[in-house]
Amino acid sequence: MSDLAQLQSHLGVIGPALLGYSGGVDSALLAVAGTGALGPEQFLAVIGRSPSYPEAQYQAALATARRFGVSLLEIDTHEMEDPSYRANPTNRCYFCKHELWQRLGEVARRRGFVSILDGTNADDLTEHRPGLKAAEEQRIRSPLAELGWSKEMVRAAARALGIPTWDAPAAPCLSSRIQYGLEVTPERLRQVEHGEALLRALGVSGDLRVRHHGGKARIEAAPDQFAVIDAAWPAIEQTFLELGFEAVERDPKGYRRGGLLSESPVGIAHAATAPPPPGPPAKR
Repeated sequence: MSDLAQLQSHLGVIGPALLGYSGGVDSALLAVAGTGALGPEQFLAVIGRSPSYPEAQYQAALATARRFGVSLLEIDTHEMEDPSYRANPTNRCYFCKHELWQRLGEVARRRGFVSILDGTNADDLTEHRPGLKAAEEQRIRSPLAELGWSKEMVRAAARALGIPTWDAPAAPCLSSRIQYGLEVTPERLRQVEHGEALLRALGVSGDLRVRHHGGKARIEAAPDQFAVIDAAWPAIEQTFLELGFEAVERDPKGYRRGGLLSESPVGIAHAATAPPPPGPPAKR
């Protein structure tokens, strides 16, 4: 049995199911495979809309659903009303996912769906993902992880199915760009989203994050994209100042997963007021 056949067989016995659908490659694969295995009447992809959900990802999610005939429902989620979420602790994702799964649980009960699914894959289980606790508490199933599928396997299957985002870089919620301990607000989310949109429009590809450090923005991109950023630096700097940042810099280390997790708010605050280190300044 091929990997895809194995996945569809697994989904077929899960029963009528809802999927928390973001449009990322993991949930896109489940949306397409689940629709094929269960049919559009017994499989429903649900998008949770909130200020932290990037518009570009929303449009990609809609396009994939239309292309593959995925039944789709949009609901509003209200994590921004939760003080624990807005406070932006290192387990912020727990409060977001708790809200999402509660809303999907209500939909499942009303419509008679048996299972609620997410796109967690086996690689995710080794990373800092506080949202997994919320999924466990509310008995959310993770078919990809259950089958031991890695991200590489997910991308290969998505490519085989013709899903256009099979090689798209990971795109977690906009709140993940805001320094831990710095309040999540609609304005800060807007700054991050517009900053990343500008960089994409300038041709920056691959993994990209605009990290929000209050008055300062830090751009993380793959090293092979540094030349694109540097060539457009005057326009980048001007736009980021117009967005309300006091300063912007390109991180010389480039993109890295969990770039904010190792940084404490206290450490960042001290670094902002300390004299620069000896030697040439970091390249913008």
